Amino acid sequence: MNDEEKDKNKSDENIAEENKENLSEPGELAELENKYKRALADYQNLLKQTAKEKEEFARYANEGIIREIIPVYEHLKTAAAHLEKTNGNSIEEGIKFIIRQFGDLLERFGVREIKAEGEEFDPNLMEAVESREAEEGSSGGKVAEVLASGYELNGRLIIPAKVAVFKKEKEEAREKNENF
Repeated sequence: MNDEEKDKNKSDENIAEENKENLSEPGELAELENKYKRALADYQNLLKQTAKEKEEFARYANEGIIREIIPVYEHLKTAAAHLEKTNGNSIEEGIKFIIRQFGDLLERFGVREIKAEGEEFDPNLMEAVESREAEEGSSGGKVAEVLASGYELNGRLIIPAKVAVFKKEKEEAREKNENF
């Protein structure tokens, strides 16, 4: 080792000694170590949160497009329902095929139609736009008819089902009392 290297090693040793002396105050080293660990944990949490947000963004990025496609799908279903009443078998079959194909396409993109007919009314998935008198054999609070289907995208509601709901007995009794 030459003199220059010896002087450099001595100056490095002096700096290390000075740092030890500065950190030798009780608890200061432990405090810095805790700050370092917290900063590292915060950074790792930030990375995880960012990755989660990116994943969620990717899952729902098509929502705008899906919202535009669904009304077209609904109109096709309505047209098919009207054709069943007439006698246009080949046209009816063609439209039903398109509806099936469209439904399969939506499923591949993570869209699921909400099944509501005859189910208990769920305000988290459905919008009651009409109430009806309960028929014999049907209980109040159940969906009487689906007026427009609702849809979920990867488990998230994007369009609530618009439904007619059978009135509950309490509602019917209240209306009768109001009419007197």
